[in-house]
Amino acid sequence: MVEHGSAHAAAGSPRVIVFGDVIDDIIVTPTGDIRPDTDTPASIVRTAGGSAANSAAWLAWAGCHVDFIGRVHVTDLDRHRALLVEARVSPHLLGEPDLPTGAIVVIVSADGARTMLTQRGANAALTPRDIGADRLSRAGHLHFTGYSVFRHPRVEDFPDLIRRAHDAGVTVSVDPGSAGFIGDFGGERFLEAIDGSDIIVPNLDEGRALTGEDDPAEMLDALVARFPLVALTLGRDGVALGTRDGIRLTASSKAVSALDTTGAGDAFCASFLAVLLRESSRETDVLSRALSAGLDAAALAVSSIGARPRPTA
Repeated sequence: MVEHGSAHAAAGSPRVIVFGDVIDDIIVTPTGDIRPDTDTPASIVRTAGGSAANSAAWLAWAGCHVDFIGRVHVTDLDRHRALLVEARVSPHLLGEPDLPTGAIVVIVSADGARTMLTQRGANAALTPRDIGADRLSRAGHLHFTGYSVFRHPRVEDFPDLIRRAHDAGVTVSVDPGSAGFIGDFGGERFLEAIDGSDIIVPNLDEGRALTGEDDPAEMLDALVARFPLVALTLGRDGVALGTRDGIRLTASSKAVSALDTTGAGDAFCASFLAVLLRESSRETDVLSRALSAGLDAAALAVSSIGARPRPTA
């Protein structure tokens, strides 16, 4: 496994804007079955999270220059700025006086399944209009997640953001983020909101919610009809990749065992993107290396508690 995290972003490294959610994760692992109306012993870990902020941290770990745009409660600005700087991300956080910082309680069962109780908080006030033309003009790539789309009152802002990015010569990737929220929002409506994206990285449940298909190959066929490059993560079964020009690849998971799967998809997505952005190519060998790098990062992510890479000196 390659330890990218020890290397800082170098001159000429890809410059990426990540836009989206920043969250306080509370990860609860009960020692046994949860007992209603009384105490259940548990391990409780508080850590920084949010799919977009996690992806920003992993992109920086993989050697990219990363600008992160998000919103937290005003009292948490310094804390979350410091956490992002520690991850070698350049933070551009806005403070909300009336909304709390987003929070998620993640309950991890004995078999590794996760139940997530989510409060969007200040993330709900984030808008694509928070990304100005000047910042886009200095980037090469833009990444955001579905969490920024689901509760936004002006869905048309997202196709507009993608158009603005492309006009600035910036490619766009999207992690759909949540099968449950896609179901609430509407799969076709979500696909229209991210229309024009260059790369999407859904997991199996999200692929099912977006396409109505159960077979991963059929999901890929449906999604590459709309997006040039799709990487469909399959959990323990690895990943399946498809391109609009007919490339199909699969790769097996590299994780031996998982302590905490929170953030594994973000780690995969970030390291996968980092290779593609450095190579500026969609040749089969580059795509294979990108899959391998993503799976290395995902295996590292599940080996410790928390959704971001451990800080490096």
